[in-house]
Amino acid sequence: MKDEILQTALNQFLKYGIREMSIQNLIAPLGISTKTVYKYFKNKEELLEEVLKLNYAHQYELLENLSEGQNAVTLLFDIWYLAIEKDYNISNLFYKDLHYYYPELEKKMEDAIGSKFGLQFNYLVTKGIKEGIFREGIVPDVAMEGIYVLYESVARTERYKKFNVSAYELLLNSITIYIKGLCTPKGLSNLEMHIATVKPFGVSNQHSGTDLALSALETRLNR
Repeated sequence: MKDEILQTALNQFLKYGIREMSIQNLIAPLGISTKTVYKYFKNKEELLEEVLKLNYAHQYELLENLSEGQNAVTLLFDIWYLAIEKDYNISNLFYKDLHYYYPELEKKMEDAIGSKFGLQFNYLVTKGIKEGIFREGIVPDVAMEGIYVLYESVARTERYKKFNVSAYELLLNSITIYIKGLCTPKGLSNLEMHIATVKPFGVSNQHSGTDLALSALETRLNR
């Protein structure tokens, strides 16, 4: 039951934001009592912390389940394709509430998972340089920080809503352009060919990395 509560709470927090997500919003779809929730969690803050751990675990699982057979640039594109697809339609209230009302918890979670994600991205960029996919002289940590800033702006703020374009178009006109700037001619050629095989969000794709990641996420959510 604890796992069911956590997964439902994650869905409800992302839908309503943190401040507006009441215990009633949580127990209604589960058909349980408030007492059952407090059997596992002392308060809303403890529930939120566990929900954040679950959310980051989902994200890291996606990263781990992407195909290892891809070259570095197509894999990097797929990672951010999945991130934008997942987060773009989430209520921005969730991230605003977390940053404004729970800054210490936000920092605690970022510190806990940042190093894990950082090591993965550092390895990926270094691998790409060795493959001749990414340009020499790139500092992996700096390059990935730049992409993350773009990602937060696109997926977690209202900044780009005024352009009235799809999330996929935003991906192509922001993070994708940044990734192209990291590429050698060989990397750019590989990326362009890969993008030609990728369909907009909501349409079935053929590339195995996305299929594996989405399958892994669906399996986890349906447990």
